[in-house]
Amino acid sequence: MRKDKLVSDNIYHVYNRGVEKRHLFVDNRDYERFIDDLIIFNDTKLVINPKKRIKDIRNDEHKRKFLVDILAFCLMPNHYHLMLRQRTENGITEFMRKLGSGYVNYFNLKHQRVGPLFQGKFKSVIMDNESQFTYIPFYIHLNPLSLSCPDWRNQGVGKPQGAIEFIDNYKWSSHSDYIGKSDFSLIMQRNFLKDTFGKPSTYKKHFCDFVNDLDFSAVDNNLFLE
Repeated sequence: MRKDKLVSDNIYHVYNRGVEKRHLFVDNRDYERFIDDLIIFNDTKLVINPKKRIKDIRNDEHKRKFLVDILAFCLMPNHYHLMLRQRTENGITEFMRKLGSGYVNYFNLKHQRVGPLFQGKFKSVIMDNESQFTYIPFYIHLNPLSLSCPDWRNQGVGKPQGAIEFIDNYKWSSHSDYIGKSDFSLIMQRNFLKDTFGKPSTYKKHFCDFVNDLDFSAVDNNLFLE
């Protein structure tokens, strides 16, 4: 049982990394499997056959009873970030338990390993003011920049337009959904995006302004794991 009880209807930044900072995702199939798991395990139903379950979901999306609303996500080689709103009592804890055990079972079998994959239990930080709802997705979506420019957090973004283009083309993040480039409709709670930013072009403008004016003086380091 978690010491910090997560409250329904509240929004949390949830994150974790690989044990000893090892990679959670070795190839594209690993990323794809985690993406599928975000869909499959966000349900109060017990999942017996993941392949059959995702096929059932695609055939009839409305039969799902969600544990959480997924508002933003980003998958990095050795860690992940999720922005979640809890819909049912203990919904985040149950979702993360199912997500974690399901992905670890897949990963260990595929890569012929045993033992823990994640660095302990997932971490969660409550988001309790309106400005966080706007800016936390920006920070989450900026994480992949470390792949193209490892020192950007210390040296700054030298070429903002190049950084933005890199983020726009990163496959394993809800940023592409926010700008209308991908379709993660089975994962994402679209009303949050609409209520917060209006339309993809408005989000894109705010994101570009954010990158151009980036200041790390008050940034929580947990938003950028290594």
